[in-house]
Amino acid sequence: MDDDTEETVEFSQMGIDDRILEAISKLGWAQPTPIQEKAIPLALEGKDILARARTGSGKTAAYAIAVIQKLLLIKQRATNQEVRAIVLTPSKELCNQAYKNIQELSTGCSRVLKVVDVSPTVPLATQRSLLVENPDIVVSTPNRLLAHLRAKNLNVKTSLEMLVVDEADLVFSFGHESDVKELLGHFPQIYQAFMLSATLGDDVKALKKLILHNAVILKLNESQLPESNQLSQYHIKCEEEDKFALVAALLKLNLIRGKTLFFVKSVSRCYQLKLFLEQFGVKACVLNSELPLNSRCHMIEQFNKDIYDVIIASDETSLNIPKTETKSKSKRQPDLEYGVSRGIDFYNVSNIVNFDFPSDTDSYIHRVGRTARGDNQGTALSFVSIKDLDTLEEIENTLSAQYDTQDIVLKPYNFKMEQIEGFRYRARDALKSITRRALQSARMKDIKEEILASEKLKSYFKDNPRELEVLRHDKCFNPVQKNRVANIPDYIVPKDLKQSVQQTQQQKQGSQANKSGSHSQTGMNKKERRMQFMRKRKADPLKSFQFAGFGEKKKKSK
Repeated sequence: MDDDTEETVEFSQMGIDDRILEAISKLGWAQPTPIQEKAIPLALEGKDILARARTGSGKTAAYAIAVIQKLLLIKQRATNQEVRAIVLTPSKELCNQAYKNIQELSTGCSRVLKVVDVSPTVPLATQRSLLVENPDIVVSTPNRLLAHLRAKNLNVKTSLEMLVVDEADLVFSFGHESDVKELLGHFPQIYQAFMLSATLGDDVKALKKLILHNAVILKLNESQLPESNQLSQYHIKCEEEDKFALVAALLKLNLIRGKTLFFVKSVSRCYQLKLFLEQFGVKACVLNSELPLNSRCHMIEQFNKDIYDVIIASDETSLNIPKTETKSKSKRQPDLEYGVSRGIDFYNVSNIVNFDFPSDTDSYIHRVGRTARGDNQGTALSFVSIKDLDTLEEIENTLSAQYDTQDIVLKPYNFKMEQIEGFRYRARDALKSITRRALQSARMKDIKEEILASEKLKSYFKDNPRELEVLRHDKCFNPVQKNRVANIPDYIVPKDLKQSVQQTQQQKQGSQANKSGSHSQTGMNKKERRMQFMRKRKADPLKSFQFAGFGEKKKKSK
């Protein structure tokens, strides 16, 4: 089915319950997105649906609204409290996000509908109590849901009416194929199913055969990324050392403004870039597969609350560790269900920077899809080395076909590298201080913060306060000095940018002055400021003390 109609159907015309409409209004959604406009009515008719729409198009809300609406109708005639809807997502972060979205949309009927998230954030036994009351909607990853079914904490053989598989193209790639096949044996033969994905590859087609029956396929006539008037895509050819110099120049010269998400290829790369940016006075947090889910969700919340403007995320393309590989006790094992480039809703991201170029087109699309969401504008900048040229050509060809254009989609970023020669020296100096020991220390610092913030260890530290104090005062080795090259002298700023840099610095100084309360002195002349300073000096006994001198003291003694 294609999106050919131009008439827009409002939420109020879909036969949705008033309580859901009120929640939609509170969320500020004026009208449905194309995928919501097509999918919700079909879902309410009882159709199985396979929907492909780009990231940020509102797929999660599409199935959530339909599931909540159908459950409200079912509960009007039902007498038993049973699990009637299951939402499967490939990662714990996506479970957390889907759970929150369903909660937001069902806030007006929370007394009627019960929703739980049983993704593997805590031990299996801890979640047993959540399932005792048979919640209406269960959100989980496939392997954790299977574990509950095996443990007989849950039984949906006769009660399940709706199954949702979100980010379906990731389910098999995250290693859930065998889990899904076994899950089907615990489900009834007849149920309504929804599959939502940003791409329709071979994995999705294989999953479709397992789950869907006579499904309606929704393929909207849109590219997988926003149009060029909303999303600007650039690339710049540079090698390893130039990447760091270029990042420092772009940030310090304010060529990158707003909230920015950097993508790198490995965990150690996360910390290398973080320590590098800290030396230039840029505050950043890292997001990678080694961190536990609570820490990752906390980082995302801090970024969404504008505590951090820069987040560095590792996008490991292959997290599956061979079973024959021996596990080192000194190294933390990555989370196999980690996937930050897929589906996670980062708020108001202005820029995506592919510090390390993605390995394929799908990875590029899902990374860049973190910006220009909804009606917001966004920019994507990719650093391309010689070894990435073939992948760049492949991505360019794919996007040109999707946009149906002969023009270059990833436009060259016209930046004269010779103008940032001064930044090269500073970047080289900053990189020298980021040793292997410094990277290990940065990881240890994150582990220490996780331990201190752990809910599980609160009772232990309550009984052992001495160990808590020792942990708090045990400082990690930190050979990298923050802000060591943060101040950018005027002589290394390119002539074309000096005026804009000075204006930005003046704006920052003005905002800092306002925050510190110095705005109270605006309008004072030089004499008034001098008088105010003297009054403060006299009020300070240490500054107002006057020493008469030893000579005076001798005269008085005589």
